Amino acid sequence: MRQIDITYRTMFAELAQRSFDGQFVSDFPLEGRFVTVPVKSKDYWYFDLPTPEGDKRRYVGPHSDAEITARVNAHKEIKDDLRERRRMVGTLKRGGLDGPDAFAGDITKALANAGLFRLRAVLIGSVAFGCYGGLLGVRLPSTAMQTGDADFAQDFAISSEVGDSLPPVLDILQSIDKTFRAVPHQVDKAKVVAFVNSKGYRVEFLTGNRGSDEHTRKPSPMPALGGASAENLRFLDYLIYEPVRTVLLHREGVNVLVPAPERYAVHKVIVASRRLTDALGRAKRDKDLLQASLLFEALLETRQSDIIADAYGEAWERGKSWQESIISGLAIMPDNGKKALAAAIGVSIDELGKRVTS
Repeated sequence: MRQIDITYRTMFAELAQRSFDGQFVSDFPLEGRFVTVPVKSKDYWYFDLPTPEGDKRRYVGPHSDAEITARVNAHKEIKDDLRERRRMVGTLKRGGLDGPDAFAGDITKALANAGLFRLRAVLIGSVAFGCYGGLLGVRLPSTAMQTGDADFAQDFAISSEVGDSLPPVLDILQSIDKTFRAVPHQVDKAKVVAFVNSKGYRVEFLTGNRGSDEHTRKPSPMPALGGASAENLRFLDYLIYEPVRTVLLHREGVNVLVPAPERYAVHKVIVASRRLTDALGRAKRDKDLLQASLLFEALLETRQSDIIADAYGEAWERGKSWQESIISGLAIMPDNGKKALAAAIGVSIDELGKRVTS
């Protein structure tokens, strides 16, 4: 696997910072003010924007997030340069890094501008995978990024407690494509977790399984998601724990939160084993394992074996059902992925799925 030149790695990091600065200025105009609000013994930043009807309060993020707190403190000095950011995106693409297809990029940008990632939602799936090349400093094949949908996840507790919300999601999506419509959930027709356009492009919202039988196969209401609910999925809480901030190479760069790459890779091993066995299920399974293998290789190539081992060990220690899924996924994983994972956790390929470390 080829690493990208240090010049491009440095430019990608700078673009990520500039895109975050630019989004910050857009979200929080200079005429407002930041305030600290304690919630359940933890401090959070909020932003009060004066309006004729009184202050409108927006959620900013946890006080413990050093990046957010630094931008709060330097708010008046931050300046944005869209033209320069567009130039940087073009240079990075010519240097071998890929961005999303234009439609997925526009969808993600619209949701980002509406505040989705400010509200701690996470971009997941193949659109998120496309961010890892720049984040890790390697060239990833574009064939592993192809997708016909865009998936976003948010923790249920965060959605319930931030006291802020997106505008109506359907309005946001229809600003990109008027043919988007809400798709009622099969179990609860009054709730919507997905939206689809006339060409079948699907935008879906997900959350972690809430751990009670009463929630199984039912959508969760998500107060921060502009009228959308979210599908409960097992293993998702593991995927979106402590996401990382990066930039999607689209237009002037879109600041996003994505899963930590090591968690994304381990999660793909798990979900691959649980795909349906029809043609579509097999295709998704193959892409899951391709993405996992590429990320294990990239992390190993960039000397990050320790975080692979930690992520794998955490998943393994979550119990028997997790171990069974990992074993089943590893059994059908390409050899290059197995070799990289085995090397990272310090075991032989034959020992994969039998113990965590040597």
